[in-house]
Amino acid sequence: MAVKKHSSLDRVLGRLDTLDSVNLANLVQRLARERTLFEEIFNTLQEGILVVREDGVIEYANSSAHRLIGLGSDDLNGQVLWRLVPGLHTSLGGVLEDGAATSVAPVVAREFQLSYPEPRILRLYMVPFRLSGASPARRFAVILSDITKDKQSTEARIETERTSSILLLAAGVAHELGNPLNSLTIHLQLIERKLKRLKAGKASDSLAESVQVCRDEVARLDGIISNFLEAIRPRPPDLAETDLNDVLAEVLRFQQREMADRGITVEAETSALPRVMADRNQVKQVFFNVTKNAMEAMQPGGKLKIRGRSDDDSVFLLFGDSGSGIKQENLLRLFQPYQTTKTGGHGLGLMIAQQIMREHGGQIGLDSKEGVGTVVTLQFPRKDRRVRMLQS
Repeated sequence: MAVKKHSSLDRVLGRLDTLDSVNLANLVQRLARERTLFEEIFNTLQEGILVVREDGVIEYANSSAHRLIGLGSDDLNGQVLWRLVPGLHTSLGGVLEDGAATSVAPVVAREFQLSYPEPRILRLYMVPFRLSGASPARRFAVILSDITKDKQSTEARIETERTSSILLLAAGVAHELGNPLNSLTIHLQLIERKLKRLKAGKASDSLAESVQVCRDEVARLDGIISNFLEAIRPRPPDLAETDLNDVLAEVLRFQQREMADRGITVEAETSALPRVMADRNQVKQVFFNVTKNAMEAMQPGGKLKIRGRSDDDSVFLLFGDSGSGIKQENLLRLFQPYQTTKTGGHGLGLMIAQQIMREHGGQIGLDSKEGVGTVVTLQFPRKDRRVRMLQS
């Protein structure tokens, strides 16, 4: 059985009502010294330390917490943490509810991105506790760590490895380019010969067929080159205030004929979405890649449903197809270069879309069920948002 140890200060506090004025004054001075000592210790830490009530009100914050969140020394105490970090309270769900508490207090970890006072990524650890002898209401100890450099170095390493893998596959792409080039050469020679002895009838039909083959091969060659160059030499986005509905409408108009030829109907409900800061041409490419994948996943009579919504932090566009779906083991690999489930696909479309969305501070998500279909979710940050929650 554990024995609870009491310090000399605990014993003094236990007989507080028996102390005279001199001893009370000495006790107050001692408490003040200990408080100053603990504050100096907390203020030397690089990590931000917060004490937060259940309603999110900050009762204590050390100097690092003020610096990391970007508020002055008099501005943080009394603030509501849920307002300073939008999305945090929602992301916690019922994990920290009193009814969900067990004998072991749950520790919650989250990562979020701040854009003010400077771009940085923070990791948050949060654990509930109760003060003995005080109000029964729970409080939370919160620790904030700046992991910006760690994230940047990790992302740079991943990006370098990805680029290296693509460059290593360049030989394979060059080999693939050789086949349509050879085909073009052969059929161009056929055209030249037939032009010399062109006559009406079967010759003209054969010539038309050769010309069509050339067109198909040229289009295929152009697609391979364009996607390959886009993958290894991505451009930084030229951000401007953008209406996603306008961009989506432009893409759907362009694809209208192909949709009709495939017997696919589009059902779009996006209403008036808030404007975002985006590169119109790059977003157009994302929309085109996503809708093209959806079309190719469906049989005639399929339906593409597009839904739009927004909250205080983000704007969402969801593209749902009625295709055959994707196996769960293939979902994560679809964002890797040259990984595709389509016959004749180049496997770069989703990787490019993911890269563009990341450059815009957004995310792309995939949910799929075999025999039901696939939903692609595009998440754009609202232009006035200063905090972005990250996936764990």
